[in-house]
Amino acid sequence: MQDSLMNRLAELATVTDIPGQLTRLFLSPAHRRAIRLIEGWMADAGLDTHIDAIGNLVGRTKNSAGKPTLLLGSHIDTVRDAGAYDGNFGVLAAITAVKSLTGNLPYAIEIIAFGDEEGSRFPQTLSGSRAIAGKFDFGALATADAAGITMGDALQSFGCDAGAIPRIARNPAEILAYVELHIEQGPVLEANNLAVGIVTAINGATRLAVTLTGAAGHAGTVPMAMRRDALAAAAEQILFIQTHAAAIPNLVATVGALAIHPGAPNSIPGRATYSIDIRAPEDATRNQAVEAITTRLTAIAASRNIEISVTRSHDAAATKCAAWLQDQLADAILAQNLPVFHLPSGAGHDAMAIASLCPVGMLFTRCKGGISHTPAESITEADANIAVAVLLDFLRNFKKPESA
Repeated sequence: MQDSLMNRLAELATVTDIPGQLTRLFLSPAHRRAIRLIEGWMADAGLDTHIDAIGNLVGRTKNSAGKPTLLLGSHIDTVRDAGAYDGNFGVLAAITAVKSLTGNLPYAIEIIAFGDEEGSRFPQTLSGSRAIAGKFDFGALATADAAGITMGDALQSFGCDAGAIPRIARNPAEILAYVELHIEQGPVLEANNLAVGIVTAINGATRLAVTLTGAAGHAGTVPMAMRRDALAAAAEQILFIQTHAAAIPNLVATVGALAIHPGAPNSIPGRATYSIDIRAPEDATRNQAVEAITTRLTAIAASRNIEISVTRSHDAAATKCAAWLQDQLADAILAQNLPVFHLPSGAGHDAMAIASLCPVGMLFTRCKGGISHTPAESITEADANIAVAVLLDFLRNFKKPESA
């Protein structure tokens, strides 16, 4: 079982738009070739397949019309110069598990290979999952890629009817839940020597843009006590951000971009701008951190006679994974004689969009060094096998509680 899955993942990783690296963009020639390849594997697992109006590949269990539906899946688009497992693992692991199912299930299964999670081609993300959830932003059709091709035109060239996108939205009354397998993309499972873990929530995120305005001056002529050094203020603020986040469980805060002006070795920086990315699985924790950080940054700026502007450029609420799905995944892990471990997801996933449609759950698989979005991305055959075994046990015993 694991040999087949790992071989298929390796074969899929050769399907790329750029020779010599894995780059598979939404609605590209490589995306089409990947669909054809995965269609064959879905058919081999006994699934009926079709490509929907947004370019998702959908495989459904045969003779299951009218049954309530459990959704499985992940994405098959990649970042540029990607690894082999991000997204792809969730799709192929689901196919592997479904192929092993026997008997007449009381529910239908749909495996969805979403075409656009990463947003690597157009300035949009989660287009495929948003459409399934009935939340597609039709303004996205007018957005263009680097070559000036709009998403609407790319869909038409791909053979999709953008006008039919509303019709692919699922009826919440017919959907039981959505479960996604994914590599962790972080180091926590490896640090705990665990093959799999249950996701509790996908972190909410806030992004802030900070601008500090002091006074530029000659590096040799302005006494230290008389300086209004914007970079020195930024340095003190950034150290506070790091210290504050480190003291709060499950909170992360990152300054990822910093620019100074005039940026000369013999000039005092008169202006500094930087970004802050703040994430947590609890919205209250994130919002409290945003307030505390903003308050302290303002105080630091005032103490150094620096003007400050803090603007919020992005805000996304946390996505909670359903407790009953976590419980059933835990039972499936225990059935493999493995310890149950819970952790949040710091990265975004298609489950975020699907959560507006139905309850969602996620199972993480350990990845080497917590590395992803690079060719160094790596999982083991043994861990892949464990993840499929957990999913298979979950599917065999799946039942939505009446109270859910």
